[in-house]
Amino acid sequence: MAWFWKKQDPIAARQRALNAQIAALEGRIHQLQRRVADDQAQPKPGSSARPQPGAGARGRTIEEPTFEEVTHPARNPFEGETTPEHFNELGVRKYDVVAAVRRWLRHWRPPPTPNPKLVSFLAAGSIHGLRPLRYERRIARNRFLATCAFFVAMLWGLIYFYLRNR
Repeated sequence: MAWFWKKQDPIAARQRALNAQIAALEGRIHQLQRRVADDQAQPKPGSSARPQPGAGARGRTIEEPTFEEVTHPARNPFEGETTPEHFNELGVRKYDVVAAVRRWLRHWRPPPTPNPKLVSFLAAGSIHGLRPLRYERRIARNRFLATCAFFVAMLWGLIYFYLRNR
């Protein structure tokens, strides 16, 4: 019975393979950079030049990090408007029931998708190896209905035998 088995995700497997390739390439790049730095630090054979103390891997200067300019101020999503109606006569903020309900509903709503184009590809079944979501939903719906029918039949049978023997 394969109802409770988790299927292999071909996208996750491909992502792991690509991450492993990226890590291998980054390691190779670091090796080549070290080799080039060592070659530049050593004098060529037959020359009388000495290696300079600032050259090579040890003489690297630390660059200052560059930050992006923030064009919009950071906003707390849990803070609502602050108008005089939101405060009582003592200056204490009133409890806003509507805002609390909105926060609670926002907590249960799924976050927006970071890649809507991928979602449309998944829904249409455009990725090789994956079934379209409509097909997967139909399978899940049929499985749910079959399970419900089974439990209703079991309940009906139990009630029938209980009333019959009574």
